[in-house]
Amino acid sequence: MFEEGRPLFVQIAQQIENDILDGTYPEETAVPSTNELAAFLRINPATAGKGLNLLVDSGVLYKRRGIGMFVAAGAKQKLLDDRRKSFRDDFLAPLILEAHKLNISIPELIAMLTKEAQS
Repeated sequence: MFEEGRPLFVQIAQQIENDILDGTYPEETAVPSTNELAAFLRINPATAGKGLNLLVDSGVLYKRRGIGMFVAAGAKQKLLDDRRKSFRDDFLAPLILEAHKLNISIPELIAMLTKEAQS
């Protein structure tokens, strides 16, 4: 599950984000606790807690004192918005820049993308 080169707590946060996006954890439902994550993943509880706290800090999760962590209302849409922006910034902008350097027009680029998506 884990990749080298990226902090483990970031990977944990991203996996929970993925689980929210795919419906594993709907809004207003509990996510695994720090100790549950640590035991399941065989990691230090502090690392698991740091991953969960990243999501609390970003407003994706919230804490219910003495009960646990829950998916915030609107979390799925927030994640979709954030990831779409990242997709645009990390993939589309460089793709369009490179296409421009190669004199590939936008219609040609769209045709290339369409053809690739169909294969």
